[in-house]
This record gives sequence, C-alpha cells and structure tokens, in this order.
Amino acid sequence: MQRLGFIHDMMDVKVLILYVAARASYPMTLQEIYELCYQDECLSYFDVCTAVPEMVTSGHLKQLDGERYEITDKGRRDGEITADSIAFTVKQRAENAVARFNRQLRRSSMVRSRVVPRENGDYSVIMALDDEMGNLMTLELFAPDQRQAVRLGKLFEKKAETVYNLTMTELLEDEDTLED
Repeated sequence: MQRLGFIHDMMDVKVLILYVAARASYPMTLQEIYELCYQDECLSYFDVCTAVPEMVTSGHLKQLDGERYEITDKGRRDGEITADSIAFTVKQRAENAVARFNRQLRRSSMVRSRVVPRENGDYSVIMALDDEMGNLMTLELFAPDQRQAVRLGKLFEKKAETVYNLTMTELLEDEDTLED
C-alpha cells in the first residue's frame, strides 16, 4: 500500500525539520518542532524524537540548555539544498506555522507580568510592555489576594496592547485643552 503525503521516510522528516528550523527565530523544544512540522498526517511524534538526536549527532542541529534546539550553519546550508523536495502545500503550511510561532515568542518577550507579595499580605502586580526600542509602559496594580493578582497578570499578558492604547488615548484626549 502506498503512503499518501510528503513524509515517506526518515530523510523526508529531517528535510522538513531543517526547513522549519531555518525559519524559526527562536530555539525550539522537541514538542514545538513536532507541532511546527506536523503539516502532513504521515509524520509522527516518534519520527521527530528519532530524527532530532540524529541531526544533533550529524551537526545539523545544536542542542541548547533546557532541551531546546536550533539549526547550525551546516543544517542551514543542507536545508537550502533540500528545500525544493518538500511538497508546496506542506512548505506553505510549515511557513505559516513558523510565522505564528515567531510572532508568539516575540510578543511574549515584550509583555511581562510579575506578582510580588507585600508585607501586609496583599499583592502587587507589576506589568510591563516593551517594543524593539525599550519599555513603553510599566504598570503596578494592587490585588487583595494571590488569585486575583495572578489573574490580573495573565489578563494583562493577553491584552497589553489594548491597555496601552486605551491609556494613551485617555491621557492624550484632552491634550489640546491642557496646552492653553
């Protein structure tokens, strides 16, 4: 019986991993590599778990601290040579998945929250939003308990841009009247 899809053997798995790793802006875990490469139903998690250590041994990937992997110069060169063998639809889905991955990690590096216990038993939630140039906003809010503090931090991480835009709009709304 003939297998459908792009992945037919371990070499196809490795070519797809190189393609994805070359486009990822950040090191990836095995799970992230699998999720980004799963653009073809013939790929299994076990294929990725087999291929990645072999690719580290061959010098195509480098293992970093914390079980993360990134492509090497050798992997990048070989990936460029073999990229044409990937089916167009698989390539497009993989590029889209990697673009989402890069955006999510880039955003998470620019939006932070931290819960700090205070001496009287309540909590401060320190929230920050950065851009490429530096800090745009740091906001500290009071929370009466840890559950609410954690919730505030998580909601800020989801809505940081909205909070920033609303704050700027509200503060600058009457700018003309203040200058007189």
